[in-house]
Amino acid sequence: MLELQQITRSFAGTKVLDEVSFTVPRGALTGFVGANGAGKTTTMRIIMGLLNAHGGRLTLDGAVLDAPTRPNFGYMPEERGLYPKQPVIDQLIYLGQLHGLARGTARTRAMELLARFGLAERAKSKLEALSLGNQQRVQVAAALLHEPDVLVLDEPFSGLDPLAVDAMSSILRDYAARGVPVLFSSHQLDLLDTLVDHLVIIQEGRILANAPASELRTAQASRHRLALGADAGWLRTEPGVEVIDLSGQHALVSFGTPGDAQRVLAHALSRGTVTEFALHRPALADIYREIIA
Repeated sequence: MLELQQITRSFAGTKVLDEVSFTVPRGALTGFVGANGAGKTTTMRIIMGLLNAHGGRLTLDGAVLDAPTRPNFGYMPEERGLYPKQPVIDQLIYLGQLHGLARGTARTRAMELLARFGLAERAKSKLEALSLGNQQRVQVAAALLHEPDVLVLDEPFSGLDPLAVDAMSSILRDYAARGVPVLFSSHQLDLLDTLVDHLVIIQEGRILANAPASELRTAQASRHRLALGADAGWLRTEPGVEVIDLSGQHALVSFGTPGDAQRVLAHALSRGTVTEFALHRPALADIYREIIA
């Protein structure tokens, strides 16, 4: 498990990380979400040793992170760091050799990754000849080339088409299944529900949530969706009912007790048609919006 304990960091006297603490468990995909400027990239750079923390502690399986440990990490920065005028395969081989791979091994792994991203036929193309989305795929391949022990990816899905998103998701799941801690940031909140096992939410340099996705959903499991044949405004004055959201004939509510739920259902039926009365499975994107509100 990768663990951050009370990490702080300031720039020009302004604190941008305020005792940031969270875990990146093995065997799970950890989504790291927050608005622009919330502190995601700074946190990732500290994990990778590109920035020093001004306080706190980072550990991997209980051992303090140090320079000999981090070369086995895989990192993809938000801003691409490859060479635009160099052929894709040449620079992947070069980067693999920097990680200690033999040239032949680096070539084999590079071609396997390019094939998985549908880029095998573009291996000899210069990077600048590829679309921005395909350049992003190559950047991800560079992060995975040496089969890292930890993966830290800053906006890996940015600019990818749906097929590439599927390929990326599959690769990240494979790494998590091997027990590799995987931390990635994304502004594409729709990916959270289909991909994330563990969610970390940061806002203005503070951690607001750090929990398995299942736990976050369980916290809202008592909510129900109602769709009625007439205006649902009467729910606002119904005892034992908390109205979370209401729009015309549709409502999202929370009941104080199971008995309240049955009573309200009977009342709704007495007033007319009920087309839906069901437990609400909250989307992680909705949970995120509620937590930062």
